[in-house]
Amino acid sequence: MKSLRSLVCTAWLYYERGAALIFLVCFAMPAMAEYRLDVGDVIEISVLGVPEMRQRVPVQLDGSISYPLLGSFGVSGLSPSEVRAKIQAILPTKVFRQRAPDGRESVVVIEPDQVTVGVVEYRPIYVNGDVSKPGEQTYRPRMTVRQAVALSGGYDMMRFRSNNNPFLESSDFRSEYESLWTEFAKEQARVWRLRTELGGTDNLDHRVLHDAPIAPSVLLQIAHLEDEKLKSRQHEYDREKVFLQSAIKQTDTQIAVLSEQLQQEDQGVKEDTQDLQRITDLLGKGAVTVPRLTDARRALLLSSTRKLQTTAQLMFQRRQRHDSARQLERLDEQRKVTLVQELQDAGVKINQIRARLQGISEKIQYTTLIRSQLVRGSGGKPEIAVVRRGLTDRERFVAEEDTELQPGDVIEVALRVGDAAVPAQ
Repeated sequence: MKSLRSLVCTAWLYYERGAALIFLVCFAMPAMAEYRLDVGDVIEISVLGVPEMRQRVPVQLDGSISYPLLGSFGVSGLSPSEVRAKIQAILPTKVFRQRAPDGRESVVVIEPDQVTVGVVEYRPIYVNGDVSKPGEQTYRPRMTVRQAVALSGGYDMMRFRSNNNPFLESSDFRSEYESLWTEFAKEQARVWRLRTELGGTDNLDHRVLHDAPIAPSVLLQIAHLEDEKLKSRQHEYDREKVFLQSAIKQTDTQIAVLSEQLQQEDQGVKEDTQDLQRITDLLGKGAVTVPRLTDARRALLLSSTRKLQTTAQLMFQRRQRHDSARQLERLDEQRKVTLVQELQDAGVKINQIRARLQGISEKIQYTTLIRSQLVRGSGGKPEIAVVRRGLTDRERFVAEEDTELQPGDVIEVALRVGDAAVPAQ
């Protein structure tokens, strides 16, 4: 609702050589809407002549305040004058006892005109976007956007969405970019080495690394290290294979010796058996004595024992030979499985590095664009928007630097770089 204030002032000034009439008319101006309390405001309530009742009370989250003799009651959406009228209507009906210095109590009668209510702390405003120190600011009456930005350290061309200096970010991104390329080269050399071990190509494809920002000496060193690793692993594989082949050969020799020995011992057992049978027959005829029979039995037992021992050794050597042959067969299989697994892991890592390189490359392009535009200068005005709470909901409107603010406002600042505006965070 607008009220009109008009003041017509007429002044006649007389001078020695004449007179001039100045007619001043103060045109009609709309009165500012009365301030409405909300959560975060702090009001001070005082009673004249009763200092004990002077208190500062904040508006709580539920929009109420707490005050002695009155308890809690809602003030959100009310103006200070409405709160004062509400307190003036209730407080005089309450009984307040005041204690004198001598300890006596007296009843104080509070008159409505003794009650005063004023806002001592307004809810803060918030500045967001391209300023040096975004965040909360204390509100002051008739505060403007320009003043809020100044309290936030002013506009900051270096503060973009990343919150970092694009000149420094560009160096960091390039360093990370080159590190990723070096890692990519290592994985490519690793893939070459694994394929070579699997019996594939034996030449490193340098075309993949043709555009890599890596010094040729570094590439040569990477290739040399993988080549040395290839030779070392191949040498270790050859040694293991030769060892198993040698073990099989030795086992075959021992098996042959034991087989021949077993044949001889088997022949000895047969002869001792026949000898025992002959002596037994002679003993029945009384041609030999009992001790001779005992010696024959002992000889048969000894030859049979040697045969059993040789048989056990032969079986052990044959089992050893089987195990060594199986290890030789599995050596190639395990090596192939291990190499294929390593090759798959290397492929996954290469894809991950490629994705990271793509992301870093885009960041470098962005920061390079920002740097070039900063060097040329922005030449534009800041884009300012204010988000303010209305009667039912929050509303957003475009503002100027001299726009007056209200408590609780949120100021969004976006600086225009070149032809593109950097959106506020």
